[in-house]
Amino acid sequence: MKLTLDALEVLDAIERKGSFAAAATALFRVPSTITYTVQKLEDDLGFVIFRREGRRSILTPAGKVLLEQGRALLVSAEQVIEAAHQVNSGWESNLNIAIDTCWDIHELYPIITEFYQLNTGVQVNLFEEVMGGSLEAIIENRVDIVIGGPAPVMNTQGIKFEQLMVATWLFVVAKEHPLINIEQPLKERDIQRYPSIIIRDSSKNSPIMAHRVFDKQQKLRVSHMEHKIAALLQGVGVGFLPLHRIQKHLESGDLVALNIEEQTEDTPHFCSWRTNNKGKALRWFIDKILASVKVHDG
Repeated sequence: MKLTLDALEVLDAIERKGSFAAAATALFRVPSTITYTVQKLEDDLGFVIFRREGRRSILTPAGKVLLEQGRALLVSAEQVIEAAHQVNSGWESNLNIAIDTCWDIHELYPIITEFYQLNTGVQVNLFEEVMGGSLEAIIENRVDIVIGGPAPVMNTQGIKFEQLMVATWLFVVAKEHPLINIEQPLKERDIQRYPSIIIRDSSKNSPIMAHRVFDKQQKLRVSHMEHKIAALLQGVGVGFLPLHRIQKHLESGDLVALNIEEQTEDTPHFCSWRTNNKGKALRWFIDKILASVKVHDG
């Protein structure tokens, strides 16, 4: 064949790392092997794949199409190997778990520690997602499990959802914020003067979700729940946070919850997974996650 998976892996590494030399290092090969692979592929296909810009190697338009569609072949090849691995042992070779930023990841670490004691050889990979990004990750099959994601939407056929918790959202400010001295419940015009700290939806291909934001209010967007909590603690702005993530800050007085005219609704959060995945690791994690929630609930 003119196009091989090995050649596609080389092209992918060059594009990601920016040069032939960096790709060689990433793939643990000598630079001459990388150069030969690309030159042979260009000769076989009859067009130039990379052009040089200074020290960087840039894809040509034809090269870009080749790599974009080639990456889909690499993913398909990994899925074939994964399917064969599951049939042979029952255990997946990899398990991808997305943690919605609303969920406290510290609750998952004891479960992972217990899993490693099984010595299954399964590689566990953790990712953080936000709101719509959590749903998108499971719908597009980028992850096997989502923990703490939002409520399911219409196009989630083949995905199982189990409710983990209900988050209570509080409007909070730093302990010395000027809003503390204003009569409560606060009106929208009182709050609009201060920036709202918002966690950016991690969706890549779906409509962006946004909740608990006032109109005409300046916004500071951050990537993680921890970043939002830190910004609020330092008085950078104001915002809504789930009670279970800030209990200690409320008890210490570093954050103060204020009453507002338009109270926000509690939100359910779910664990989700694909029903056609019969791997032992996925089933083990789902059972442990759901059991841990029942223990917390008493």
